[in-house]
Amino acid sequence: MTLHTRKSHFLGTKLRTLRKRNGLTLEELSTRCIQLDSSTAPSVSYLSMIESGKRVPSEEVLGLLAAVFQRAPGWFLDGNPELEAPSPAQRTGGAASVPLEPAFLFSKELLQAAIPELLAQTGTTGRQFAHLLIRSHQEMSRNDFPDLERSAETIGERRFPLGVDDLMRLCKHHGLAIRWFDRQPVLVRDNDHELRSMVRSFYDSPRTVYLNRELQADPARLKFDLASHLGHKVLHGGDGLKSAHATGGEMGGSPESSTGIAAGMSARDVLHAWRDFECSFFAGALLCPKIPFRRFLTRESYRVEAGEGIELTPAVVMRRMTKVSPYPYWHFFDAYPPGYLRAVYRGNGIPLPWGNMARATDPCPNWAVFRMLDDSRGPDRGSQISVLRDGDRSLLYCCHTRRTADMAGNPHVVSVGIDLVPALRSHSVDAEAVVASITDACLHHHGEARIPHEAAELIRGAARVLNIAWVEDALTSAARIICPRSTNCPRSGHCDGAGASRAREITDVREEILSKARGARATG
Repeated sequence: MTLHTRKSHFLGTKLRTLRKRNGLTLEELSTRCIQLDSSTAPSVSYLSMIESGKRVPSEEVLGLLAAVFQRAPGWFLDGNPELEAPSPAQRTGGAASVPLEPAFLFSKELLQAAIPELLAQTGTTGRQFAHLLIRSHQEMSRNDFPDLERSAETIGERRFPLGVDDLMRLCKHHGLAIRWFDRQPVLVRDNDHELRSMVRSFYDSPRTVYLNRELQADPARLKFDLASHLGHKVLHGGDGLKSAHATGGEMGGSPESSTGIAAGMSARDVLHAWRDFECSFFAGALLCPKIPFRRFLTRESYRVEAGEGIELTPAVVMRRMTKVSPYPYWHFFDAYPPGYLRAVYRGNGIPLPWGNMARATDPCPNWAVFRMLDDSRGPDRGSQISVLRDGDRSLLYCCHTRRTADMAGNPHVVSVGIDLVPALRSHSVDAEAVVASITDACLHHHGEARIPHEAAELIRGAARVLNIAWVEDALTSAARIICPRSTNCPRSGHCDGAGASRAREITDVREEILSKARGARATG
C-alpha cells in the first residue's frame, strides 16, 4: 500500500468517525463547509469519496474540514487510524430511576389502588400527575416519536416555513371549519397567585376550530394553534377530547376553574394530557419539519432570534431545537413568576430546580431562568455558562434564556440549554479538568467568575463544532455556580435568597454522634 493510499484511507476513516460522533450527515457537513467558503466547499459526493479513501482533499478542502471540527489540518494526516476512545455512556435524561423493591409492593394492582390515594392526600390533580408521566416518557425516549413526525411531514410535505395562509389551506383541505370569537383577558387565580388568562382557541367536535380574534395580530401563536388543532383532526379524528388553548398556569397547561377539579385521578385526565402532548408535538413537527429545520438552525448557528423572521415563537424554536439537533444533550424550561413550571424537557438529565408539581421553597436564584423571572427590568435575553453542584459532582451547562409574554400579557421565561461535558469529550478535551478549573474560579470569587482563558478556548472550540452561537456568546460573561436547591449552596457565603441556616435534620445528628464515637475509639 502506497503512502498516498494509506494517508487517504486513514484520513477518510478519521473524518467519517469524527462526523458521525458529532451527529452530522454528509449533506450537513457540506453545508457547514459552504458557510465557511462556498467557492472551495466539497460536494456531498466528494466528501463520500474522501471518507471511502478514493480521494485526498486539497489543502483548501482540508482547511475547511479542520475549521468545521476545530482540529489542526495535520491531525487528519498523522497516520493514526484510530480516533480517541468513545466518551463514557451518558445518562439517558430525566430523573434517576429507583429500584422497585420489594417487588410485591409495586404490583399493578397495588399501584392502581395506591396512586389515587396518594394524589388525593397530596392535593395533586390527575392532570398534573399525567403530565409528570408524559415528561418522564418523553425524556426516556429521547423525545423520539417517529409516528408523530411522519404524520406531520405527510400532512405538510416537509414545506418550510409555513405561513398562516398555508395553515388555513391545510385546515380547509382536511375539512376543518374556522370560526372566530372575541374574548379579552380576565383575572383568575391559579393556586396561590393571580394572573391574566385568555382563551386562545379550542376544538369543537367534529370539525370546527374556534379562534380568538386577538390571534390575528399574533401570527406565530395563530400558526401553532392551527397546527395543533389540525393535528387533533388528523391523529384523533376530531373527537373533541382535547384541552382548549389558554394562557398561563403551572405544569401541564392553563388555569382552569376549581369547580370539578379535585385531587385524584381519572382516565379522562390522562387521555386529555396525552392528547394535548401529541397535538403539541405534531404542531412543532409540522411547523418545523426535521430536515429543513435542522438546515435552518445550521445556517443560523442555532440563534433563537432567527425564528422571529419566519413567525415562530421562541418556545417552538427552542423545543424543536432539542429534537432536531444531532447533539442529544439538551434541556428546556418554560416558567412563570414567581417560579411555576409549565413545561420541561431534560434530555441531558439536568437536576430539576423546581418541586415536582409546585414551586420549590428554596430555589437557587442563580439559575438563569430564576434570575430573569426575578429581574423584570433587566435584559430580556442572555446566555450563561453554569457549574451545577449536585452533591459531590460538578456539572457544566450552557443555556440561552428569553423573557417573553403570553397572549394575555403575563411575563414568562423560556430557557434552552446543553450539557457541555459530552461536547468537550467529543472534542478530545479533558472535560473534568475544564469543569474543575471553572468551579475553582467561581468558588474563589463568591460563586461567579470569568472563565479561565484556557477553559474558555476549549469551550469555544467545542461550541464551533456544535455550531451553537450562544455558547460562544456566554463566554463573554461570568460563569456562575448553581445548585438544585439554595439550602445546598456551596458558596462561602449564602447567595441572596438562600436561608442563612437550615433546621438540623436527623441525618445531621446521626452523623455528629457517629463522628464523636469514632473519635473516642481512635483516642481510646
